[in-house]
Amino acid sequence: MAPAAPTPLPQDPAPPLRRNRNFTVFWLGQALSVLGGSVTYLALPLLVLEATGSIVRMGLLTVVMGATGIVTGLFAGYVADRTDRRRLMIACDLGRAVLLGSVPFLWLAGPRLWVLYVLTAVVTVLKTLFDVAYVTSVPALVRREDLAAANARLMGTFAVGTLLGPVAAGLVTAGVGAAWALALDGATFLVSALSLRWVAFGPAPGGPGPGGDGGGTGRQGVRGRLREVFTTGFTFLWGHRLLRPLTVLLTLLTFLTMGATDLLVFRLQEDLGRDAAVTGAVVAVSGLGVVAASACAARLRRAFGFGPCWLGSVGLIGAAVAVTGTSASVPVIAAAAAVFMVGMTLGGVSSMTLRQEVTPEPLLGRVTSAFWTVHNAAGPIGAAVLTLCAGRWGVPPVSLAGGVFCLLIAAAGLLTPLRSARSGGPPAPPAAAGPGSGAAGGAGADTGGARQA
Repeated sequence: MAPAAPTPLPQDPAPPLRRNRNFTVFWLGQALSVLGGSVTYLALPLLVLEATGSIVRMGLLTVVMGATGIVTGLFAGYVADRTDRRRLMIACDLGRAVLLGSVPFLWLAGPRLWVLYVLTAVVTVLKTLFDVAYVTSVPALVRREDLAAANARLMGTFAVGTLLGPVAAGLVTAGVGAAWALALDGATFLVSALSLRWVAFGPAPGGPGPGGDGGGTGRQGVRGRLREVFTTGFTFLWGHRLLRPLTVLLTLLTFLTMGATDLLVFRLQEDLGRDAAVTGAVVAVSGLGVVAASACAARLRRAFGFGPCWLGSVGLIGAAVAVTGTSASVPVIAAAAAVFMVGMTLGGVSSMTLRQEVTPEPLLGRVTSAFWTVHNAAGPIGAAVLTLCAGRWGVPPVSLAGGVFCLLIAAAGLLTPLRSARSGGPPAPPAAAGPGSGAAGGAGADTGGARQA
């Protein structure tokens, strides 16, 4: 694939966020797409369960999603940095629209599970590519000082979509079947693709820097290209004085947080004997925490800076995990779940904005992809460990241990440059490297700056 110019930061100053037409169109188009994606998240497992009645087959679908996402994450950043991001997002949207829209018609001939597994893998590849391009396009749409507010809007929209999506999936599935719920999601991707046609990301830069094409031909060129795909983002993360501790600490935090929802559900339904309706109500209340944090994240970050906001969010998460696992009061658990989501959202907005601030634009896709791959890989392992421990010793002691674990993460952060980091400062310039290292192969050695999401 011939390298194409990545999406640049705008040459002309973008208007303030409230008058930024490009960002508004981008934001509203993706709001509908997020809602549709949340429909698929529930409708796909329901379709498998409806066809087989097997929780094992349903779990295999989750394994396919997770494994495909991690593998795709290894190269998604390279693709996002080497192609026009708007075209990449449109292509991913159209591909998902066709695949998901075809499910009801394929299902007319009878259930074919292998088709669903293949479709899930391909859709996950497209989703991962889209997500990396999506996040790394935001700095090309808004002013630097509006990054935190823009990210807060996007994260708040994601939260609302993930709350309403399962409700819509349940209604559509009950009315016309899970296959048609997937087709509905396909239609939202068409709308997303159309909306992206109306978004201007700014003029393209002059092209890749020295070695940006992979560093020549032959065996040395292949080695250089593989190095660029798999190591450039990781090298930058590890070489940055703020991104290195942030990546390590967030990986430890993800080990805990991915399994926190399982502990919450088990506590409510098994320990306290509440039904699914109560569990759903608690999850809905937790969504209010996302909305609240999205509304104030930008102000908090401006007032206190990145470090205090991110470390404070870890403390909130730890306290919430301990309370949700030990309290016997449903209102208290619901309030703690909302606090948990405040911490998750504030931390996510803060870290995402920092990463966008400090990463050179030509590297942003690969750094984002590497960041997600590293810390997301810990999540499934952590969820398995938490649930196994909860099954043996119960939710309360495991939740208390999880809360203490979070406080230890925050305390460790106080021993790093994160404690006083207010913002990332200007992005480090990508360094010209030797043959085969890529456009910014040496950027990982440039340790001035900071970053998350």
